[in-house]
Amino acid sequence: MVSLSTWFRYIAHKLEYSVSLSWKNYQRGQISNREVGDEVWKNLLQGRLTYLHWNKGEEMTPTTGAEGGTLLVRKIPAADPTRVFVGDVILLKDPQKSDNYLVRRLAATEGYEMVSKDEKDEPFVLEKDQCWVLADNENIKPKEANDSRTFGPVPMTDIVGRVIYCLRTAVDHGPVQNSHYSMRKDSPVLQVELDVDEMAKNHKA
Repeated sequence: MVSLSTWFRYIAHKLEYSVSLSWKNYQRGQISNREVGDEVWKNLLQGRLTYLHWNKGEEMTPTTGAEGGTLLVRKIPAADPTRVFVGDVILLKDPQKSDNYLVRRLAATEGYEMVSKDEKDEPFVLEKDQCWVLADNENIKPKEANDSRTFGPVPMTDIVGRVIYCLRTAVDHGPVQNSHYSMRKDSPVLQVELDVDEMAKNHKA
């Protein structure tokens, strides 16, 4: 049973998401200024804050299963350092394949100084709206991890969501360990929108 205070927090998150998405569509010229209000109401009443995403590969084990996992992803229409945080598991556009998506952990954002273990590499500072993403699996080589050690910094605008729950098998599932702030922020969304049975039905393994 979801408490009344949780519902209020959830609705506040939906309103913030609806305004953010509508403003983004307005800035892109997809809707006129007269349509912004209608768009906010439509997203608030009809839309969900999450969707399911299937992920496979060893890069993020043990966070997600190597054999594949059904992920509950919280949508983020406009990613910036006030909406996603270092330590979050994110879904982003693959910098090397535009029609593909990657699940990686956000390791650094703008202003962070990046220092390589290889002394030949010069330290550098991440520029505005840049971030650095890493695979969780420490047992694979950096070249196999397909993360920022291979393709470098990525724009924050490539982030489309934060992974908040993972179903690896019907009996192995649970919330994903994100930054403390994000887990607290996502708590009402998880309580209202999580449906493990629906995730199990969509599971491909």
